[in-house]
Amino acid sequence: MSNKQHHAQWGSRVGFIMAAVGSAVGLGNIWKFPYMVGESGGSAFVLAYLVCIALIGFPILIAEWMIGRRGQRNPMDSYATVAASEGKSRNWAIVGVVGILGAFLILSFYSVIGGWALNYMTKLASGQFNGLDGAAVEGVFNTMLASPTTLTIWHTLFMIITAGIVALGVTGGIERAAKVLIPLLAIILLVIVGYNLFNGGFGEAFSYLFAPDVTKLFGEGASDIYLSALGHAFFTLSLGMGIMVTYGSYLGKDISLLSMARTVVILDTVIALAAGLAIFPIIFSHGMDPAAGPGLIFVSLPIAFGSMTAGAILGALFFLLITFAALTSSISLIEPSIEFLEERTSMSRTTAVVVASIAIWLLGVAALLSFNMWSEVMIFGNNIFDFLDKLTSKFMLPIAGLAAIVFAGWVMNQESVRQELGLSGGGWSLWQLIAKFVAPIGVVIVFITTLLG
Repeated sequence: MSNKQHHAQWGSRVGFIMAAVGSAVGLGNIWKFPYMVGESGGSAFVLAYLVCIALIGFPILIAEWMIGRRGQRNPMDSYATVAASEGKSRNWAIVGVVGILGAFLILSFYSVIGGWALNYMTKLASGQFNGLDGAAVEGVFNTMLASPTTLTIWHTLFMIITAGIVALGVTGGIERAAKVLIPLLAIILLVIVGYNLFNGGFGEAFSYLFAPDVTKLFGEGASDIYLSALGHAFFTLSLGMGIMVTYGSYLGKDISLLSMARTVVILDTVIALAAGLAIFPIIFSHGMDPAAGPGLIFVSLPIAFGSMTAGAILGALFFLLITFAALTSSISLIEPSIEFLEERTSMSRTTAVVVASIAIWLLGVAALLSFNMWSEVMIFGNNIFDFLDKLTSKFMLPIAGLAAIVFAGWVMNQESVRQELGLSGGGWSLWQLIAKFVAPIGVVIVFITTLLG
């Protein structure tokens, strides 16, 4: 055990909110949320998602911050410390280990996709997609995936930027970057949405997102909509990855967790919906399928940008947005590993960043090779990239998220939780109902459905 006494703290509330929002607003919001809305019936999904995030995402976010703030250490030691203080087994530390490891594994393939976004930003800025048809754009994407050299260069660049930011520390690196990147991300979104207002497809996109076809929530296929919404409500806020426990450990006692969580959830959802208004008008005005799945970003949109007036500028801006979203998440994904190495070894922060980054980078190279040279390498019937994705999203994150809410609802002293959250009467009864029963059952459903999916 390291004897380092100093534990970093956030410099300001705004900095903490921006960092937490930055972590939540990743590719999931800009890339996954719009296509899930597309696949799951438009605004009916949005409605179901808002209910699910209030009942699952919100309480687990609070639980993870609370455990981190009480423990004031990395996720493993925070769980162990808080459990011991409640007279429970220190073996709860395993939950923290699963979280740290989950974030580590996710960043290895997430960084590869971040590299794609960087690559596409340069391609669009230089007008490489101008006038290309669908088959040609798909060809560009497939050529990129087939080249280990191209993928490695961009994955490396993305990891270097990530490492550079976190090496500067919690306030000087993560907080400062989040304070710059999140407002820039919002501005870029507004520019693209503003462009769409005057260039067709906006009305159609708006009603698609915001005029709920409530019948879809009750008819055939309604259960699929709820399950998708439930899953995304859990994954969108970076839960179960040790991130929010880590971020909570840098929090002072004077911060209201409830109001912070409310702000983060609202901003996360607003940005996700704004991303829908940035993407769907372009999709609709070019007669494309909104339910095209992940290919929406890297195949469908470049076709559209290639045929638009000022498409090169707009496309480059869009992929800059994607890159910023990926970066704000990647700096949070690496932080649990860094905090752990800092506190459990004699490493300085800089050394911890270098060690963690190289390890993640190497695993990322293995993940990107699964698209080309190592495409034959299978683990339980999946290539390396898909295996890492499924291992984390289907097993590790739901288990760590479930453990966090069970820990907060059943293991921690409930009177001290009540005081910490500043709740009484009906508010406290509602919290108890959600934390003890609704959220855990919700995560179990997410776990089972992602497992079977």
